[in-house]
Amino acid sequence: MSGALARRSLDGLSVGDALGRCSSLTADWEELRATRRVPAAPWHWTDDTAMAEVIVRELELRGSIDVDALAIAFADRFAREPQRGYGAVAYHVLTRIHEGVPWRQIASSVFSGQGSLGNGGAMRSAPIGGFFREDVERVVREAEASALPTHVHPDGRAGAIAAAVAAYAASNALPILPTVLEHTPPGDTRAGLERALGLADVSPLEAARALGTGIHVRSDDTVPFALWCASRHAGDFEASLWACLDGLETPDADRDTLLAIVGGVAALAPRAVIPPAWLGAREPLGGRVHPND
Repeated sequence: MSGALARRSLDGLSVGDALGRCSSLTADWEELRATRRVPAAPWHWTDDTAMAEVIVRELELRGSIDVDALAIAFADRFAREPQRGYGAVAYHVLTRIHEGVPWRQIASSVFSGQGSLGNGGAMRSAPIGGFFREDVERVVREAEASALPTHVHPDGRAGAIAAAVAAYAASNALPILPTVLEHTPPGDTRAGLERALGLADVSPLEAARALGTGIHVRSDDTVPFALWCASRHAGDFEASLWACLDGLETPDADRDTLLAIVGGVAALAPRAVIPPAWLGAREPLGGRVHPND
């Protein structure tokens, strides 16, 4: 187990999350992409980072994911800072858990009893791949467990597995998409990953059009493109994040979640460097929400 790698993944995830959020608030984001000039500090992060930080702390405390404890920790963290940008379904689920409703009851009740197939499980799971970097089967089990308090739908869980396995692959210098496909269960997310594997020679914009950019906030239209970016530029943290931004042509893209997934995976490649200036621009972890959010 490696808490240090989990923390490194969390740094990459939070930088990506915060950069994605900043870019979504920047009126001249086309110029940002063209010039490769990042927004001015500070960069405030969202619920993606808040929930990933909870996972890392739980792993450091317990050495594994206890789903009951994780659900309570998620709800407590949400109650401290509900303004972090939680989606409507997550807001509802975490509010009810904080009120004492068992997570199994509330998480299974949404979307007519199907559970959520959103990208929320994937946005926070990359550090698990670093923590258990020596045991991919453990990565799969723990990632699936980490999704359950909010995403019981099989595809929501598949997204969490895919992002965590991608981080595992990056930390071990393995090919990302082939490794992820070996361990992601069947479903729409896996189908998207299969399409991503066949897009080796296209531009980020073409890949994004083929795979989705999180507009529907589902695992299947978010995870494939995020992991395509991390795989395309394995070992280069900055290039991975810029590739993701280069693919986003509409303001509806889920930029913070896409970049959170990319950053959490890309940070674990052996040669990857998170720019110190980007880390310095990112709001400190564990902080209170910015009063203007």
